[in-house]
Amino acid sequence: MDLGNIGLFKLMSRKMDWLTQRQEVISQNIANADTPDYKGKDLKPFTFRDALSDNRRLAPTATSASHLPGTVGSGGTAKEQRIRDPYETAPNGNNVVLEDQMMRMSENSMDYQTITNLYKKQVTMIKSAIRSGG
Repeated sequence: MDLGNIGLFKLMSRKMDWLTQRQEVISQNIANADTPDYKGKDLKPFTFRDALSDNRRLAPTATSASHLPGTVGSGGTAKEQRIRDPYETAPNGNNVVLEDQMMRMSENSMDYQTITNLYKKQVTMIKSAIRSGG
């Protein structure tokens, strides 16, 4: 049984991938906290609605020459970064606030732990259903 084909597990895996990428961005921000003119970055937020719409997006196919060629909207990926709107900027142009980055890091860590626990519980539930035969 491949858990990767179950929608809930796909969604949890995507969220974990997003959290991993966000951890990398936060780490880069912290590493460059003293770099002149460095602008802190963050990822586009991961939302349930966007995750579902990305999975259900179908490419239009023309079956006749008279059909109009549909368009496919731009799908946001987690790698898209946006420059954080600074509320504090140092005289050297750097807008990374270490306290803010540390809060983001702990929030990210808690979210990752929550998704990991949810993943484990779902696997345990599937194993229990298989053992009971129903």
